[in-house]
Amino acid sequence: MSRALPKYNKRRVTFIGGAAAVALSGTVIAGFALAGEGSKSDGTSARTLASPGTITCPDVRSKLPAVPASAKAEIDRNLTLLNTQIQEANKRLVDTVGQGGPNFVQNAILGPLKDKRVAAINRMATAIGRTAAKPQGLDSLAACTLNGAGTNAGGGAAGKPQAGGNAGNAGNAGNAGNAGNAGNAAAGTITCPDVRSKLPAVPASAKAEVDRNLTLLDTQLREANTRLVNTVGQGGPNFVQNAILGPLKDKRVATVNRIATAIGRTAAKPQGLDSLAACTLTK
Repeated sequence: MSRALPKYNKRRVTFIGGAAAVALSGTVIAGFALAGEGSKSDGTSARTLASPGTITCPDVRSKLPAVPASAKAEIDRNLTLLNTQIQEANKRLVDTVGQGGPNFVQNAILGPLKDKRVAAINRMATAIGRTAAKPQGLDSLAACTLNGAGTNAGGGAAGKPQAGGNAGNAGNAGNAGNAGNAGNAAAGTITCPDVRSKLPAVPASAKAEVDRNLTLLDTQLREANTRLVNTVGQGGPNFVQNAILGPLKDKRVATVNRIATAIGRTAAKPQGLDSLAACTLTK
């Protein structure tokens, strides 16, 4: 004859089932900010059960001057892109909880996001400047911040691995060690198209700015190759593209655009330099 479970057992079964439901739903409902340029504040809250925090960015739309009709389509397109960039950054914040060392969020998410925003903001300023006064200082709105990182965020948000299960992720800091003495041999090498040789004659008035940005291109490439070595073994199959090559391209686009703009102030502005922005990984 079957025996009914005692009442306390029934309660225990119900609790376990509920906990399982919460655990399962946590993987589905993990949200991220739709931090919108169209709202009064870009800092819309984004929380997950793991509490990685929320990335918020200064509002750009409200800081723009009157937009000429000829620039409206390009401005709207780039404002939408700013929204998309924040959404993607918040999603990545959730997807990479527990990864990397103490500077992972800054280096792999906030830094690349700033570079993307600089490029988008510069395009807007240039679009307005074609038929009206070019707005200055919009670059100051590019940097974003991480707010409200929770204690369960692991290495991805708070920069400290959780005790226990996430302690293994602290070992990602040791992935540079896992690369061992193989160094660049294991990581490969990032190479980029030469910009200097593709420039037209540089006016004397633009020489200092052009030289400064050419030096910056070299620095960006060195930093990317260093990061390539230091992050061997981190992330998934798209880690290098998403965390290193993609952000490097965005930095180079912004830098190359500054070079073209500097030359264009007193001579014909060079076209097509953006085609030199993308870099490749060679094993």
